[in-house]
Amino acid sequence: SVQFVDIREPAEIAAGTVAGAVAVPRGLLEFAADPDSPSLKPQFSAGKKLVLFCASGGRSALATKTLTEMGFTDLCHIAGGFTAWKAAGGKVGEPG
Repeated sequence: SVQFVDIREPAEIAAGTVAGAVAVPRGLLEFAADPDSPSLKPQFSAGKKLVLFCASGGRSALATKTLTEMGFTDLCHIAGGFTAWKAAGGKVGEPG
């Protein structure tokens, strides 16, 4: 019922991500989420709650605002980002 979205850059993701997260760099987010885009990632239209995160929470907060403006309603971001996720003992794995 939840889809994690890692908006960090590929070099940042190399050290791991939230298990099962889809990797979409922040600069490509609008293309990956737009249903009319040839770059649409199916995870954005799967009907799941989107949970965005970056390294520390700043980029994901802005990305959440952008997706809300695009019409997405069931989404949030991880305050503190991937750093907070790991510190809290969250499961770390490869992008899905």
